[in-house]
Amino acid sequence: MIHHIELYVSDLEASKRFWGWFLGELGYEVFQQWEDGISWKANGAYLVLVQAKEQFVKAGYHRCRVGLNHLAFYAASKEQVDEMTMKLRERGCRILYEDRHPFAGGSGHYALYTEDPDRIKVELAAP
Repeated sequence: MIHHIELYVSDLEASKRFWGWFLGELGYEVFQQWEDGISWKANGAYLVLVQAKEQFVKAGYHRCRVGLNHLAFYAASKEQVDEMTMKLRERGCRILYEDRHPFAGGSGHYALYTEDPDRIKVELAAP
C-alpha cells in the first residue's frame, strides 16, 4: 500500500485549485497545509504538493522523461468517470485521447485521462 506521493509543482496555487477540486470529488480531505505545500488524504494514503524552488521550475516536467508517467485513481463507477469528464470540460481542462475516450486504455478499460497544471497525466479508472 502506498503511504504518500509527493509532487513538486511549478505554481502551487494553480495546482491547489486543480488537485483540491479533483481529490475532493473523490472523497479526499485536506490533511496538512503549510506555506509551501498542502496534502489531501483518503483511506490512509495522501498526496502532497510542494512549491518547487524557482531554480528548478525552468526544467519543467514531461511524462515521457525518466520518472513519473501518470497518477491513476479509482472511480466509484463508470458514471463517476462520465461525471468527472463533464466537470473537467466545464472547468476548461483538457481531456486526453478524446478520439478514444473513455476506452483509451483498451476496450475493457473505462477511464478518463487529463492533465494537471504542470501537465502531469491523471487517470480516473472505473472498476
